[in-house]
Amino acid sequence: MNTLRPPTIDPVASERWARRLPVASAWLHEEVARRMEERLDLITLQPQSWLHWEPLRGGLQAHALLQQRYPRSESFAVLSQAEHGHEAAKRMVKPWWRPERWRTPTTQWARPAQSVQMLWANMALHMVPDPQALIAEWHGLLAIDGFLMFSCLGPDTLVELRTLYRALGWPPPSHDFTDMHDWGDMLVQAGFAEPVMDQERITLSFATPERLLQELRELGRNLHGARFSGLRGRGWHASLLAGLAQRLAPAGGAGPLTLTFEIIYGHAFKPAPRLHVRPETRLTVEEMRASLRQVNKKPPTA
Repeated sequence: MNTLRPPTIDPVASERWARRLPVASAWLHEEVARRMEERLDLITLQPQSWLHWEPLRGGLQAHALLQQRYPRSESFAVLSQAEHGHEAAKRMVKPWWRPERWRTPTTQWARPAQSVQMLWANMALHMVPDPQALIAEWHGLLAIDGFLMFSCLGPDTLVELRTLYRALGWPPPSHDFTDMHDWGDMLVQAGFAEPVMDQERITLSFATPERLLQELRELGRNLHGARFSGLRGRGWHASLLAGLAQRLAPAGGAGPLTLTFEIIYGHAFKPAPRLHVRPETRLTVEEMRASLRQVNKKPPTA
């Protein structure tokens, strides 16, 4: 496993994307969150408190599902930008005249003062320049025996679009995505135990190239350091639309355009700290020989 930061992600572009205020949660993010929430049926631990990482981009509908699953649990939400926190709170709060407002548990839009039993992070890891640092931060927010639930995009995502760009001689349309086995290794390095990784492929269909591009803009941005460095003209845009219509359609050219997304799911527990291990003892050759001579001089036991 490569322990360095993802080499294809431009940190400046990643930070710019993180500051951008989402108009709404992307449909795919909400769908992935819904599927991940169903996987909580397999976990018997009922967290007394849980934390939602970047819910505005990861899925506000998912936040409501978690509140319904854990109605007596204390919930928190962490957003990197203050503006995002205000917007998420505004979208989540029901009007005072709606009865469900008084039945929905209150979310605290701030970091918890104490550790939580569950941390939920949907579709976040593949957009950060230093995922190992983020995983370590999540580990620090969890209580002993607490667990992490996360999802992200895998390396087979946008395989059709990558093939098209290579055929046209263009730079990559997206930064590279990490394999699920590498995510498992990173979890262990950060101190997590019993990581369980899984993946599935979701194929989305689009009626037109324009609708396809709109969906991609909602999902993220191309953070590749070798992406186009300048503005592209109308001719390039026309070539892109034509290429999408020709190469992403089924054989014969009739039918919707399709794109593949590999979704990686993972969960892991935070174990109790290991017992302190004594540092290694180093002996010179002469010291080792002297030690062996002392052992040989001891009288045999009866």
